[in-house]
Amino acid sequence: MHRDAEARLAVVAVQSDRAGLCFKARKDPRVTRLGRVMRRFSVDEMPQLWNVLRGDMSLVGPRPALPREVAAYDARARGRLAVRPGLTGLWQVSGRAEIGFEKMIDLDLAQIRSRSLTLDLMVLALTARAVLGGRGAY
Repeated sequence: MHRDAEARLAVVAVQSDRAGLCFKARKDPRVTRLGRVMRRFSVDEMPQLWNVLRGDMSLVGPRPALPREVAAYDARARGRLAVRPGLTGLWQVSGRAEIGFEKMIDLDLAQIRSRSLTLDLMVLALTARAVLGGRGAY
């Protein structure tokens, strides 16, 4: 991202490719050329592994949300905050940024209700496929 990315968000927010609260734009002008490559191959997620090792995050769970997004959540969406955030989850392996906010919430809540080692292992396996395929990574 460019250094002034946060300041430029208000200007580019109208370009969101995703319905709902979370901003996602396939051609976000705030992302550098190197940043696009890093996002395409999910290299930008590597620092999150440190958060997993520290115990602040789990491998599988709802992605952490930005405080400004959480402030706009309704009661149903706040349900995704009931568990430790994760590096990957059902919505990531189901389409990542191509999935709208409401569907993301549906998938996160379904994952929370159905938590199991089997589901976590399945999500981790599908994550490898999603990262290698790059679908929805922007």
